[in-house]
Amino acid sequence: MHRDELEKYLNELLDIHRFQDYCPNGLQVEGRPEIQSIVSGVTASIDLLQAAIAAKADAILVHHGYFWRNEDVRIVGVKYRRIGLLMAHQINLLAYHLPLDSHPQFGNNTLLGKKLGFIETGRFGGQDIMIHGELSRAITLKTLAERISRTLLRKPQVIGGADTIIRRIAWCTGGAQNYFEAAVQQDVDAYITGEISEHNVHLARETGIAFIAAGHHATERYGVQALGDHVAQKFSIQHQFIDIDNPV
Repeated sequence: MHRDELEKYLNELLDIHRFQDYCPNGLQVEGRPEIQSIVSGVTASIDLLQAAIAAKADAILVHHGYFWRNEDVRIVGVKYRRIGLLMAHQINLLAYHLPLDSHPQFGNNTLLGKKLGFIETGRFGGQDIMIHGELSRAITLKTLAERISRTLLRKPQVIGGADTIIRRIAWCTGGAQNYFEAAVQQDVDAYITGEISEHNVHLARETGIAFIAAGHHATERYGVQALGDHVAQKFSIQHQFIDIDNPV
């Protein structure tokens, strides 16, 4: 399929113009016009680019791309090496940030909830990024943490008593620790995101609401995989998800 056709489809599917984001969504680096093979990954790191080159991909689809707000606009250093590698091999880079977090079918938040067995009951926060829901039955915080560890293959950092009973829950993948106060207002028992900051510990202790940092990378692996699989099936092109290990 043609590059422009793929970008148009993804932009409309993810409704990118609805979002005020920290980076441009869509085609970020232009490569060859025809696309037969896509590699997807969480972040457009050098390791992912090199893996895509080895896989002979025509395009790379990621959640974390380039050109973030307030970053140095010069194409030097690491940015030069990354963009230079893409251009030298004529590989397209397509990146979707908040639209991929929020999407009701392919979104990171939706898919994380399904993986962990959460029942979505509503959305909240700026641009309806965050989700609140519940478990099918109440469990202890220790049991929930063990479920997360088994599912995401990463031990989460947990603030709260092991025997705390969890039934109502809120979650937002990635670096959404600053949304904890908004989650507290939803009358939940626990909040799950990817990362934790120092002040989150005190708020968790003082409110009695558990805070679980399950990994920025670990919580955001599912959306881009599902989106890549969808595109491959719809347009009869090849897709391969490549997971570059990241402990954060």
